[in-house]
Amino acid sequence: MPMTPTYEIVSIKRAEPPPNAEGGNWYQYVIAADDKNTIHGCRQGSLNAVTSAVEAIVAQLNERHAKKRKKEKKS
Repeated sequence: MPMTPTYEIVSIKRAEPPPNAEGGNWYQYVIAADDKNTIHGCRQGSLNAVTSAVEAIVAQLNERHAKKRKKEKKS
C-alpha cells in the first residue's frame, strides 16, 4: 500500500495583492507533498503571521491524511 505523502512548506514570498484585494503585506505560499500535490495560495499579514497560518494549514493537511491512512489500514 503506498504511503500518503507528508505536506510541507516549499516557499513563502512577498507578492502583489490579488485582483480586487485591498491593503498591502501580501505573501504567496506553496505547500507540496512529494512534488505531486502542490497547493498555491495568498495570504495577507506580516511574514510571521502568514508563516504561522501556513504552518497550521500544513499541520491540518498532515493530520487529515494521517487519519485517512489509519482508516485504510483498518479496511
